[in-house]
Amino acid sequence: MFPGRVRWDNRRVQSSPESLTVSTPLAAVVGARTANSFARILGVHTVGDALDYFPRRWAQRGELTPIAGIPVGEHVTIVAEVVRVSRRQMRARKGALVEVMLTDGTGFVTATFFNLSYEVPGLKAGARGVFSGQVSNYHGSLQLAHPEFELFDREADEAHASEWADAPIPIYPATATLSSKRIARVIQAVLDAQPLIPEIVDERTRGERDLIPRPLAYEYTHRPHTIEQRDAGVRALRFAEAYVLQAAFLAKRAHNSAQEATARTPGALLESFDASLPWPLTDGQRAVGEEILADLARTHPMNRLVQGEVGSGKTVVALRAMLAVAQSGGQSALLAPTEVLASQHFQAIVDLLGPDLAARVHPVLVTGGMPQGQRKRAVLAAAAGQAGIVVGTHALLSDTTIFYDLGLVVVDEQHRFGVAQREALRAKSPRSPHVLMLTATPIPRTLAMTVFGDLDVSSLHEVPAGRQPVESFVVPLAEKPGWGRRVWQRLHEEVVAGRQGFVVCGLIDADEGGRASVEQTVAELAQNPDVQGIRLAGLTGRMSSAQKAEVMQDFLSGEVDVLVATTVVEVGVNVPNASIMVVLDADRFGISQLHQLRGRIGRGVHPGVVLFVTEAPAGSPARQRLDVVASTRDGFELAEEDFRIRQEGDVLGTAQSGRSSSLKLLRVGRDARVITQARGAVAPILEADPSLAAHPALADAVRSMTAEVDADYLLSS
Repeated sequence: MFPGRVRWDNRRVQSSPESLTVSTPLAAVVGARTANSFARILGVHTVGDALDYFPRRWAQRGELTPIAGIPVGEHVTIVAEVVRVSRRQMRARKGALVEVMLTDGTGFVTATFFNLSYEVPGLKAGARGVFSGQVSNYHGSLQLAHPEFELFDREADEAHASEWADAPIPIYPATATLSSKRIARVIQAVLDAQPLIPEIVDERTRGERDLIPRPLAYEYTHRPHTIEQRDAGVRALRFAEAYVLQAAFLAKRAHNSAQEATARTPGALLESFDASLPWPLTDGQRAVGEEILADLARTHPMNRLVQGEVGSGKTVVALRAMLAVAQSGGQSALLAPTEVLASQHFQAIVDLLGPDLAARVHPVLVTGGMPQGQRKRAVLAAAAGQAGIVVGTHALLSDTTIFYDLGLVVVDEQHRFGVAQREALRAKSPRSPHVLMLTATPIPRTLAMTVFGDLDVSSLHEVPAGRQPVESFVVPLAEKPGWGRRVWQRLHEEVVAGRQGFVVCGLIDADEGGRASVEQTVAELAQNPDVQGIRLAGLTGRMSSAQKAEVMQDFLSGEVDVLVATTVVEVGVNVPNASIMVVLDADRFGISQLHQLRGRIGRGVHPGVVLFVTEAPAGSPARQRLDVVASTRDGFELAEEDFRIRQEGDVLGTAQSGRSSSLKLLRVGRDARVITQARGAVAPILEADPSLAAHPALADAVRSMTAEVDADYLLSS
């Protein structure tokens, strides 16, 4: 299909009929058939949806090239005159084959069009224009197959050709059935219909930041004449997106602040706990603890994230907050992603409290795999208010788990739970409970939320005294296949020295693709002469709760030397005697997972070593990822690298990373400065007009942006 005519005059965005707005169904512009395709395939339903379906990039036609110098195999743009046009019917296909001989005085090239079923006005001998396409050699002659072109009016000159050649070409995210060109035609039809596009950013801010009007920004973004136009359009729309998002987060924050929560103040319970600790709190633990206690003392709910290195003492920080809540008779719920982690947390809390405090606070464990009688007793203790601390998995979210006075929700490894799951636990209290989220390696979503200011964030950088250093090494089997045997010899050396180790696999069962599994690895190690005498056990999420508990107890007691496990041991497992970890197919794991896994060793008196075994070739993205993890133990540095690779995820919804982001043009890693500036611009508006009654376009944009989540409370009607 030939491209539409490019208008050389400066475009003006005119007022549209009031009947056509961004909320108008797309069918009103392009018809029901096309609109249905866009709705089904792209999720584009309205005129506004189409305008917000932005190019993923903009291509360039390139510099004008003399025909005498055009290289075969490259994309070129030429200005030429039509020498002759020949047209003949194709034998095997419908339509005609049209061959257009072109010259610019330096040489000749043939533009060839296949399956052409119509006449192109003006395409005849003597016509001049600009042609852009891929050069090939056909029977010794130069050819452009199906080039884009624009014919000049007679008064046109070379400057017009340069302008056309320089115009960026929008390339849209396409599918097998909806090409970029088809998407572009629909969006151009929407622009031609001139819908009424309201301004979102206030006039003062637009003037201060030199932002072009929003209607013109869409025009320049979707069909720019120049790079400068495209940049001006994208800049204005990107700022508007940050402006709307900041308004949404600030409104949400204001709503949370307006909710009533019970103030909780510490007392004798916390004093007794601090006095009983066998080690002093780190400076970081004290500072973060003071921030949390200040939040708990307020009458609106805390919403704080504590991010800290593996082993930095987040559990102690959270337990101190729970004791402050328990002082006034309130309860705390600690939500963990796995039964193993929940059990470890429960046991760690009991041990940290000691017999006297444990009897007064009465912590209980609630998991789906517990014996029915034991779970029933724990649930009854929670409902009666007898249990001051309730530790559990998703079982805490069930209707059968009721709290008497839920004052604090602690979510460990918060990225393992969706928005809806966290909200379900918060809803178990008639008054909004305080919320404390914990993470050992901030994931992209967390970093995004931090930039957007939706959370108060505390960081623990220090590691408590006594933690041993852990060295990490990549074992590259692709280049050093002989190193595979040395891995098992090194494991054997640690066990002979009286220590224990982990072997981590990505799969439970044997894999035909050659990936390591727990079952396969246990069987192979049992026959491996390099590890003879080692006592092995397997641990997977598929095992029953009783089986997992038995294996973990055997490992803790030293009856098992090496635990071969899936990532069920990723978080929370505390075995002080474990000093070595082998991660098989390490390139299959993410940065955050590898860092978490590494945190399972070096927790006692012995230094640790981690061996990342991989067949990924040197220089590959997977190998580079492993090299990064092996090069540093700084979880914050790794989080930044993880963020760079994975992007920020859906900061309003439940997706944790990647392309499912609800953001359109905005990217947190790149646009943090824009986001900060937008926050400063929109904050005074929300402060003066919390319901945005005087800013209906902004209010509508906020509601539209947050429609996919349970966030109707963002703006009161």
